[in-house]
Amino acid sequence: MRVVIAPDKFKGSLSAAEAAAAMGEGVLAVYPDADVTAVPVADGGEGTLDAALAAGAQSRTARVTGPLGREVTAVWALTEDTALIETARASGLALLDPTPEAALAATSYGSGQLILEALDAGARTIILGIGGSAMTDGGSGAMAALGIRILDDTGMPVPPGGAGLLRAASLDASGLDPRLAEVDLRIAADVTNPLLGPEGTAAVFSAQKGADAEAQAVLEEALGNWARLLQSATGIDVDIPGAGAAGGFPAGFLAFTKASLNPGFELLSSFTGLDAALTRCDLVLTGEGSLDAQSRYGKAPLAVAARARDAGIPVVAVAGRITLTPDELQEYGIVAAVSLLDVVQRPQDAMDQAAKYVAWATRQVLEGA
Repeated sequence: MRVVIAPDKFKGSLSAAEAAAAMGEGVLAVYPDADVTAVPVADGGEGTLDAALAAGAQSRTARVTGPLGREVTAVWALTEDTALIETARASGLALLDPTPEAALAATSYGSGQLILEALDAGARTIILGIGGSAMTDGGSGAMAALGIRILDDTGMPVPPGGAGLLRAASLDASGLDPRLAEVDLRIAADVTNPLLGPEGTAAVFSAQKGADAEAQAVLEEALGNWARLLQSATGIDVDIPGAGAAGGFPAGFLAFTKASLNPGFELLSSFTGLDAALTRCDLVLTGEGSLDAQSRYGKAPLAVAARARDAGIPVVAVAGRITLTPDELQEYGIVAAVSLLDVVQRPQDAMDQAAKYVAWATRQVLEGA
């Protein structure tokens, strides 16, 4: 029997690679002669880089500017001529204390520096996973790192961060790195929020980055000014669905590069080797910390299941908790599923000893399938 194990992370307890290893232990307990292939997956958010590295990509590191200006060490991945960058490693919410002041000042500059690192390494394709961001700066920081000068009405550079865009009066693109015109830049963006308005990035997402009502209003006005400057400079309207992802990070790239917005799982499935693995297996296991209503909106485990279903391969799911009904799971080709909450004595055990119980639950569900 050939088995592909393709889970996402169990947030707060196991990385996708660790979850895959635990599931593999359970599979081999039931089918000791199984040919097991682990393909940890992600959807562009946290864990994206870990999934790429688990798939064999080379780990690279760089010292870059963090979200509030302090230097940080950021890891990115390279395989042949394709780079994968998780912007949270340079510009992530985990790198600061979310306060209104931080929400106004956080910059994506370090993420732009990672793109420069990838270009210097010869990357011809750059995949950007943009979940977990700290900034609401419309990608202006990254654009500055890549050579765009954002100037106030006296011709001086504006301060970094979303609030600094209130003072932006003109753009000088003469120093933009010319290699960006040749690279295939793909942004993993699963949300459809526009840049501006009641469904825009400041209104919907900035509160989780520390913004209070006053800061949200400032960021909305600043991003509106940024959008007007981008359209004036390039003729491109960046207030489109998806541009509100990660604090509007895609906006600058949509204006000044050939960047495309793509569903995260679709980008990463080929990068991690999942597509190839599914062509030669008899059973697929997937899962994540919680299989719930949010999982139906492009999250990796159900996307894995749907792809296997379409190939006629049965799917078994293992998750920390499952709130989807059996009928909903069946829509995705999941023939059996188990929650860790079904096999632990105390819910906290599912977090504290996740690997043990993922292996145990996998064994139990396969024996009963």
